[in-house]
Amino acid sequence: MSATEHGSVAERVVAWQSTHGRNHLPWQQTRDPYRVWLSEIMLQQTQVATVLDYYARFLARFPDVRALAQAGQDEVMGLWSGLGYYTRARNLHRCAQQVVAEHGGVFPDTAAVLATLPGIGRSTAGAIAAFCFSERVPILDANVRRVLTRLLGFDKDLASAGNERLLWEEAQALLPRKNLHAAMPRYTQGLMDLGASVCTPKMPRCGQCPLASGCAASRAGDAERYPVKTRRLVRRSESWQLLVLRNPGGRVWLQRRPAAGIWAGMHCVPVFADGASLMGCVASLGDASRISCNELQPFLHVLTHRDLHLHPVLVAGDIAERPTEDGGWFGADEWHSIGLPAPIRKLLDSTQAQLW
Repeated sequence: MSATEHGSVAERVVAWQSTHGRNHLPWQQTRDPYRVWLSEIMLQQTQVATVLDYYARFLARFPDVRALAQAGQDEVMGLWSGLGYYTRARNLHRCAQQVVAEHGGVFPDTAAVLATLPGIGRSTAGAIAAFCFSERVPILDANVRRVLTRLLGFDKDLASAGNERLLWEEAQALLPRKNLHAAMPRYTQGLMDLGASVCTPKMPRCGQCPLASGCAASRAGDAERYPVKTRRLVRRSESWQLLVLRNPGGRVWLQRRPAAGIWAGMHCVPVFADGASLMGCVASLGDASRISCNELQPFLHVLTHRDLHLHPVLVAGDIAERPTEDGGWFGADEWHSIGLPAPIRKLLDSTQAQLW
């Protein structure tokens, strides 16, 4: 693709975005890097419709980076609960603390420095820098990667780090070169919007795309083969036994998950690898005649790379011993203010009538 054609791509994307792209979202009405950063982290692997409510709640509670940095982790995780991919929330909190401690509460204004902060990869750093500071840097989130590989006919395997670098170079070459203050935010948003609404994974709407005339995949009629990536996540299944304990005061025993792994650092009911281990714990809780034990309906929770088959058991009564070495009793009024994984919160809510 020639330099003239490169420039034409940027101009067409900018023009299309101004009339056909998304221009109403709350984080598009600001160049405040705190708000743009918050939206970019929330939007990773999450739909816009889901993010809108969480974004508003976070800003109401944490209106700036200092407020977020000063908050406790449990409060941050509690507000995040239900949004999924909880590593994002832990990194969000760490990043806010680092911005305050190392940058005086002011976000760096270049993608290179932004990418050194927790939870901010190259593409997210590019988005913040382009939207807030009009820096001439590319992004390559999933939507943009799809748009550009189709446009360029880039059929190299992106499972290779070297090929990924080549695509970054192509993305850099396509960036606007004039009027960067206005063009960089609109071009960056335009590529995102094209990937979300026109250049979709299945059945792309090439007839509505401003780049169709120069798009290699559209001309060849093989858009769905892009991007090419041979390495795929290997899904696994796990079976977890969940012990839902209620004491005579109606409180539920919760403990913090390990610092690494699924739901790391969040509160959860005790988890056991098998039913025998769970029942062994139940047997140690005190006089069996003073507690009840009921199996609840098993359910499936699907993660990106894991299927969790969850088997809850509700145990209630006069529990004389501490159920586990760590943890504590929490009432229903506290469940929503601590970091609970969404399926555990839903489990407790659905059984609240039984628990009380």
